[in-house]
Amino acid sequence: MTNLSDNMRGAVLMMLSMAAFTFNDAFMKALSDELPLFQALFLRGAATIVILVLLARRMGHLRLDLPRRDWGLIALRTTAEALAAYFFISAIFNMPFANATAILQVLPLSIALAGALFLGEPVGWRRLTAILVGFGGVLLIIRPGADGFNFYSIYALIAVVVVTVRDLVTRRLSKQVPSLTVAVCAAIGVTAFTGIGSLTIEWVPVSTTAALQLLGATLFVLCGYLMSIMVMRVGEIGFIAPFRYTSLIWAFLLGIFIFGETPHVLTVIGASIVAAMGIFTLWRERRLARAAGPVPLRVR
Repeated sequence: MTNLSDNMRGAVLMMLSMAAFTFNDAFMKALSDELPLFQALFLRGAATIVILVLLARRMGHLRLDLPRRDWGLIALRTTAEALAAYFFISAIFNMPFANATAILQVLPLSIALAGALFLGEPVGWRRLTAILVGFGGVLLIIRPGADGFNFYSIYALIAVVVVTVRDLVTRRLSKQVPSLTVAVCAAIGVTAFTGIGSLTIEWVPVSTTAALQLLGATLFVLCGYLMSIMVMRVGEIGFIAPFRYTSLIWAFLLGIFIFGETPHVLTVIGASIVAAMGIFTLWRERRLARAAGPVPLRVR
């Protein structure tokens, strides 16, 4: 990628990051055939903690001397992360893969709305309209009251809510908090939560296939996270951010060719609306940021 501009390198990294996260989710869904939810999440989390701690220590980004305020925010964020993992993985265990992924793409819209409601961030009528239209797209994906309605769609929506809380809390962290420290805390929190949950279930033997799927999920989630950090180091985030929606392409392809799921036409329409409104919102934020002048990029 040496011949690419910073923006194009950032776009490629964003697409690779989204592909990695989507493949991680696909491996986790495949595990639903063999392992209970809590056992699968706990085993993936344990492996993730080891690798993240080693990486953070090597990079010098594992800090424990943080202010009490930041530790309180990290604790709240970690709780939201654990709940998000439970609700979203529960959703992909029990509903079409592409549907759950498409619902999660409403995040840029929900974060913009929550920022306006709870942090006083300005949202004009154009972005507010895009947010409302985007949520209408989510209703097309869920189709409440329809014969094909899946109750676990509600779990995916709850995941959106708690991830929104997580990201709003992240905005309140001070600049001295390294991202890898936050990631390690999140991994520990998710693993502890699922470890407690795993005490309520009967563990099953891990077959060779399941072990390979766990390894794949762990490697892809780590790759996704590392590339998402690299994304923040190159290019303009306003240009790069819309490429997050390439995860929808992977989700639909994996749903069709791996899980044998044929997406409903309304799901495709709804996902397209969500993506279009999300891209418009990101474009609008980029335009307003340019009008306000350059803003220093926070890199951690």
